[in-house]
Amino acid sequence: MVRGAIIGLGNVALDGHLPGWAVSEGVEIVAVTDVERARRAEAAARLPEARWFDSADELLDHARVDFVDICTPPSSHAPLIERALARGLHVLCEKPLVRSPDELAAVSRLAAARRRVLHTVHNWHHAPIVRRTAELVRDGAVGRVTRVTWHTLRSRPAATRDASGVNWRLDPSVSGGGILTDHGWHVFYVVQRWIGSRPLAVRARLEKRRHAALAVEDTATVELTFAEASAEIVLTWAADERRNWAEVRGATGTLELQDDTLVLLNHGGAERWACPPALSNGSTHPDWFAPVAGQFVADIAAGNGHANLAEASLCVVLESLARESSRRGGETLAVEPV
Repeated sequence: MVRGAIIGLGNVALDGHLPGWAVSEGVEIVAVTDVERARRAEAAARLPEARWFDSADELLDHARVDFVDICTPPSSHAPLIERALARGLHVLCEKPLVRSPDELAAVSRLAAARRRVLHTVHNWHHAPIVRRTAELVRDGAVGRVTRVTWHTLRSRPAATRDASGVNWRLDPSVSGGGILTDHGWHVFYVVQRWIGSRPLAVRARLEKRRHAALAVEDTATVELTFAEASAEIVLTWAADERRNWAEVRGATGTLELQDDTLVLLNHGGAERWACPPALSNGSTHPDWFAPVAGQFVADIAAGNGHANLAEASLCVVLESLARESSRRGGETLAVEPV
């Protein structure tokens, strides 16, 4: 039995991670903590066998666990990861793993030195429509992928469970950024896997199209250049609707992701699959977390989490370059080879 602890009991932990851990075999969540002590009652109701700690420091000092599941805002990720790894614990962390290449280098070195798995929650790989798209691409349904277009449309940022009503997503000192940080991370790892190679260059524009009073961007447009393909990513909190749409164009056909419906057009005609739930349906996605938890536990058993960390590392690099590109007026910046 692998014993774990959850640090941070916000929406994603309570509505996404807990249901996933509940159906994970060979795992027991035995400790929890949150900065809001009022959540102790909910923790006791949901996890009656788990011990409550009043702080993350107290938990990391005294909980007898094999791993921690970090579900706190991004500014706390790197310090908590370093503390957990230094104690010899494996780490599962919500996205973004960290907020900068410098933080990435520090936690990656420590994970390697301690020989511990450092894993990020890349749950969108397990959305039914994304998983089916990846299968069709892998099976050659559209030939070599040449162009991916992705649109994430929202009218406002997602809410948080903060008792004071403050949304940490809108504070750049806590979140690291706006819509690019919140949604771009998912799109970066999904698109990169569909295309099957590392991007060579990034060009981006970050804007405030509607929510001018925000301290973070509400819209991001990112162009990724690959050796034999390209991707255009549009992310916004300034839309009049809530919807996800994507197109994967290949040498012999096209896949269109219409939120919860996948359409294949190629030389054989047209095929259509219903793939509920819609990508825009909610923000916690408990059904998508269970496979993440399973892979994390498998990586612990195998002592190998390199693939996930490499994917997360690319996301850190791409976000950092996209922000720098926008600061330079949309200049194209090279992605350095690994």
